Amino acid sequence: MPRPVILDLFHTLLHGADDERDRVVGEMALVVGVDPAALVTAYHATWRDRLVRWDAEETVRVLAGRLGGTPTGAQVARAADHRRALARRVLERAPATTLDVLDALRADGHPLALISNATSETAEAWPGGPLARRFDVAVFSCEAGLAKPDPAIYRLAAERLGVAPGDCVYVGDGADGELAGAAAVGMTVLRTTEHNDTDPSWGGPAISGLGELPALLGEPAGP
Repeated sequence: MPRPVILDLFHTLLHGADDERDRVVGEMALVVGVDPAALVTAYHATWRDRLVRWDAEETVRVLAGRLGGTPTGAQVARAADHRRALARRVLERAPATTLDVLDALRADGHPLALISNATSETAEAWPGGPLARRFDVAVFSCEAGLAKPDPAIYRLAAERLGVAPGDCVYVGDGADGELAGAAAVGMTVLRTTEHNDTDPSWGGPAISGLGELPALLGEPAGP
């Protein structure tokens, strides 16, 4: 049976749009009446809460309040919608080359799962984007209440695929210690540098692009 493949999202399947995200957060600050640079800083400082606890509206309310803002409900909703629009744009930009690779993996019979450390806006936008229909399983930290490199999130994805973690190949750029987390549960790990060289200290095998995957996974396993 072709091996199940579990992939990261940002900087693996598509570019993370980090600069654009900061710009959008600065624009959200103007909507709710707080300093743009301060809100960007607060966003970065609360990444864990945003990944596993807060939705878009709660993020706006909490952070604006911490910065001395008192936004109305309408302002909170407008700022949150601005952030959701970015999530939709980013997912729509999945490169055609990435989609081709996923289609090739599926044609070869590989079950596919996604594990993403992502906020609620991405999880909400996911079903409408071009990537969703190419995956059998998608696990988002904001929905699971878990984030990489917690071993439980890898086991959850494998369980939903109906396989053991050790049967899986994990592919990611290495953010948030994800590669070590996957290796810790027995997954075969491949680091990709296609969109960002995130974890150059990782000592395992690396690929320069997802286009290498179909042929690589089609090779017989070594002794």
